[in-house]
Amino acid sequence: MIKVSETAKKKVMELMSEDGFDYATDFIRVGVKSGGCSGLSYDLKFDKSQKDEDKVFEDNGVRIVIDKKSFLYLIGTTLEYSGGLNGAGFVFNNPNANRTCGCGESFSL
Repeated sequence: MIKVSETAKKKVMELMSEDGFDYATDFIRVGVKSGGCSGLSYDLKFDKSQKDEDKVFEDNGVRIVIDKKSFLYLIGTTLEYSGGLNGAGFVFNNPNANRTCGCGESFSL
């Protein structure tokens, strides 16, 4: 399961609306792919279509879909949003990551 902070929820609602997605019926697709300076990187996008092998979760009113392979890397992760001086964006607080890069966009297990 992925948890969603209140600040991330507000930003998701705002961005989905701006991009033409319906917060009530559409969802966030979260995944992990090879790449980044630590070996694996996060992938986040809005989506309308679900695949049979997807895992579906809802936290704090946000629907999240994760492919089966990525799910193993993301168990227990919290999605947050940071708007600080170091740059604004979504942040993954992943308890499974042994090492993360300085920008926080990639990790390794």
